[in-house]
Amino acid sequence: MKRSNRMPEERAASVTVSATLTTAATRGRRPATALAAALVAACGLSATAGPASAAAAASEPAGSLTAAAAVPPFYTPPAELPDANGTLVRTEPLPLALSLPGIDGPLPGTATRLMYKSTDSAGRPLAVTGAYIEPAAAWTGRGPRPLVALAPGTMGQGDQCSASLALEHPIALNEGSVSVGYEALAVYRILSRGVAVVLTDYAGLGTTDRVHTYVNRVDEGHALLDAARAARTVAGATVTSTSRVGLYGYSQGGGASAAAAELQRSYAPDVPLAGTYSGAPPADLTEVMKGVDGSSLAAAIGWSVNGFRQSDPALGPVVDAHLNAAGRAALADTSTMCVGDALLSYGAVSSTEWTSDGSSVSQVVDAEPRLKSFIDAQRIGTLKPTGPVRVVSGVNDDMVTHAQVRRLAADWCGKGADVTYVPVNLPSLGEKNIVNHFAPLLTDQGTAISWLVDRLSGKATTSNCWMLPVLP
Repeated sequence: MKRSNRMPEERAASVTVSATLTTAATRGRRPATALAAALVAACGLSATAGPASAAAAASEPAGSLTAAAAVPPFYTPPAELPDANGTLVRTEPLPLALSLPGIDGPLPGTATRLMYKSTDSAGRPLAVTGAYIEPAAAWTGRGPRPLVALAPGTMGQGDQCSASLALEHPIALNEGSVSVGYEALAVYRILSRGVAVVLTDYAGLGTTDRVHTYVNRVDEGHALLDAARAARTVAGATVTSTSRVGLYGYSQGGGASAAAAELQRSYAPDVPLAGTYSGAPPADLTEVMKGVDGSSLAAAIGWSVNGFRQSDPALGPVVDAHLNAAGRAALADTSTMCVGDALLSYGAVSSTEWTSDGSSVSQVVDAEPRLKSFIDAQRIGTLKPTGPVRVVSGVNDDMVTHAQVRRLAADWCGKGADVTYVPVNLPSLGEKNIVNHFAPLLTDQGTAISWLVDRLSGKATTSNCWMLPVLP
C-alpha cells in the first residue's frame, strides 16, 4: 500500500490566491512564475493549500506513497479480479455536482462510478476506476446511441486527483491539495449531443494499490479501451456492443487516446472504433521531458519517473543511482500531488537540481540504456491507428512540444492512416508558458467534438495528409 507523506499541520492552510503567492515565494520562485501559477490555479486547474514538506518526502521511498488525502473505500481494489478485460468489478451511483432536474431525469445525465478490470503493460491484471454517464439528451444521429471514451488530461498523481472524483467534487480541498475537474466541460458538451460518455481514471489514479503510471502508453490505452467495454454492462446504459465508439483526449489524454487507437486492433477488436481525437499528445517522451523541464509543469518529470518505476521496478535502482536528496524528495512529493500543487511547489524547477552530478533527467535517460529502452518503447506513432484520427497541437506549444505532435501526424500519414492534422496558431505568451499548451484545448474543443460526433454518425472524413508539407 502507498502511504501519505504530508504532515498534519500542512493540511489546514486556507486556499487563497494570496496564500498561493506566499507559497511560491517561500520556495524561491520568481514573482512572474508565482503570479502565473496563481492565475492558472484561480482559473480552474488546481491550487495548493500549503507547502509540501520536502524533508518528510525525502524519508519516504518513491513508489510506496499514497495520495495526500483519503479517497472513498470504493477505490480500494479487491484481492481478486475477473478474468475478462473490461468486466465490471463494482459500481455505485455517482452524484454529479453540476446537475439540474429534468423531466426525464437529471441533466445532463445519470452517472455511475465504475471499477473494472484491465491489464497493464507487463500483462498483469489491475483494477481501474472511472465513470459512465448516460445522457438525458436524445441521440439524433445514425444508428444506436454512440459512446465516447474520454481520456482525462493531466490531473496529477495523487489518488485524490482522479477525474471520476472530480465529477462529484469539481473543486475539492483534500488535505493539502485542491483538485478541479476541468474535464467536465468536454464531458458535458459531449453529453449535450446525445452521446454517452465513459471516463477512465487510468492505472493507479484513484485506486489505492499502486502509483499512477503516468504517460505509460500501454497502460493508458488499455484502460481507455476497457472503459469502453465496461460501459456496455452498466445498469441503465443504452450503449451496446454495436454502438460506435469515439476516443477523446487532450495532453496526457491525447496520448492515451492516440495509444488506444494504435492498440485497438490487437487488444480490443470488439470495440467498434469510429474516430479518435488526439489533442497535444506526448508522443515522444524524450522530447516532452525536455519541454516540461524548467517549465511550470516540471513536476510531470517526477510523475513520469514514478510511473516508470511502478511499471518496471527494476528501473528503481537505475534511477536512484543518479538522484540526490532533493531528487528523492521531489519524486516522493510529486507522487501525492494534483496539478495545482505541482504548479506552485515545482513550477520552473530544473531537473538538474535533482541529480547528483547536475545532469538533467533527459540526459540521465540518454546515458542509461535500460531507461532509454523503456522510454523509447513509449513512443506513439510506430503503429497504424484504427479509423480516422484528428491530431491537434498549438504551434507555439513548447512544453508538450508541437514538433513531436506534428511528427506523430506525419508518422501516421506514412502508414496510410486517415489523419486530419490541425495546427492551432495562437500568439505565444512566452517561453514554456503553460497557457501556450492549454489554450488550444479550449479554442479547438467545439470543433473537435463536432468532428468526433460526425464520425459517430457514420459520416466519412477526408485525410489532409497531402497538405502536411505546407502546414506548420
